[in-house]
Amino acid sequence: MLASSAVVGYCPSPKGKLVAQYVNKHWTVENSLHWVLDVTFTEDASRIRKGNGQELMGNFRRLALSILKRDTSLKKESIRGKRLIAGWNNKALEAIIAGA
Repeated sequence: MLASSAVVGYCPSPKGKLVAQYVNKHWTVENSLHWVLDVTFTEDASRIRKGNGQELMGNFRRLALSILKRDTSLKKESIRGKRLIAGWNNKALEAIIAGA
């Protein structure tokens, strides 16, 4: 049996190849976002299960991720490092939120 990526990758027609490329690009972006959220916020270890909690926390994590990505005050730090520094230092947190 073929792996799912092999099935998506095998399309004999030019139109099929184009669709396969779009699907591959979509999953590349989706997987990289999930990986960053998991490494930065340990999203997979979250124990939130009731009501809309998972969706709300997911939205807050994505908001925090976009704020951390646009930050230029801590240029050499990773996203995870910026998050940790912001948790330890209120001045750094203010600089990150202000977008300095």
